[in-house]
Formats: sequence, C-alpha cells, structure tokens
Amino acid sequence: MAYNEYLADRIIQILDSKYVSFEEKKMMGGLCFMIEEKMCMGISGEQLMARVDPEIYEACIQKKGCHEMKFTGRPMKGFVFIDAEVIDRPEELTYWVDICLEFNPKAKKSKKRKK
Repeated sequence: MAYNEYLADRIIQILDSKYVSFEEKKMMGGLCFMIEEKMCMGISGEQLMARVDPEIYEACIQKKGCHEMKFTGRPMKGFVFIDAEVIDRPEELTYWVDICLEFNPKAKKSKKRKK
C-alpha cells in the first residue's frame, strides 16, 4: 500500500520547524518517522499512525477520527490511527505530532533482530 507523500511532507515541515532530528524509514507498506531510534509516528495509506502514551490511549481513541490500530486483528496499545479528514486541518496534524513527540522520550526502543 502506498502512503500519502503530501502528508509526509507536512509532517517533515512540522518536525523541521521544531528542530527535531528524525529518520524516515519505509516499513509495513508505509513510512515511519524514527526519533532517537524509536518509532514515533508514521503514515499508512492516507492515515497518520501515532504512537501515544498508553496512559492517554483511552482518551485519544475518544477523539473524532481517532481509532485503535489493529495490525494483527488485535488492538496495539499505545498506537492509534487518525483519519485523513481530521489531519487535513493543519492544527489537528500539529496536535497529533506533538502528542507523539511528548511520548517519544518515554517510549522504549524495539529490540534489534539478530541477523
């Protein structure tokens, strides 16, 4: 599945304006933004995939256009999808990017697989 490149450009502009060092990584058919070697947010199709603090997860999925991320049929706690209609508004996209950036310092790095 391709990802929305315009959305990627908008996220890059927000991260650059906040002087955030990041790496782009293509994975899971989309694009992920890695900060401090941790997945912070990504794009899957037209949706934003946001990594949020599990403590605010329930409050997040109550917001309009936000829903559970189910990759294997089960919800992944701490990860949500935000619909394109919501993040089309610049202030909404910035809000969700900020939520991801707030959690990133507390997030754990994924374990590296042995080759």
